[in-house]
Amino acid sequence: MSETNATDEPIFRALLTPHRSLGRRGFAVLMAILLFGWLAIGAYFLSIGAWPVFGFFGLDVLAIYVAFRLNYRAARQCEEVSVSRTRLDIRKTAPSGKVEEHRFNPFWTRFNVARHVEIGITAMQVEGQGRSVGIGAFLNPDDRESFASAFGNALATAKGR
Repeated sequence: MSETNATDEPIFRALLTPHRSLGRRGFAVLMAILLFGWLAIGAYFLSIGAWPVFGFFGLDVLAIYVAFRLNYRAARQCEEVSVSRTRLDIRKTAPSGKVEEHRFNPFWTRFNVARHVEIGITAMQVEGQGRSVGIGAFLNPDDRESFASAFGNALATAKGR
């Protein structure tokens, strides 16, 4: 293995994705329960002649479905972070599929973390070469803490500290 290839081997790699507590199966079960409830309650209101309730209650179920679909669409975003001795690559993918790539020299970058006393880490960004890129904004506080620690150590290793 040549010297150049050895320095390009990643020291650290991370794929950051937003957490979603309800998976596909849970979503299907939830929608089945909501539809069953809508049909049961709607049938009762239809039988007593209050037919508008049937339709408006159906709009609630439709609104819940649309909200979850938009939530799952937003979960398609991700960030790939890779650190080697010669490169720091950040690749951000938006929910729409648009990809944004940032490349830094790890030797000239700083990792800035904004902290709040009660909350913990509120923001993280990489700065270098006149640019600043925020990372991990969608992570929960515990995941931000563990990522910041691991990424900070990897960046220090890449700089030879």
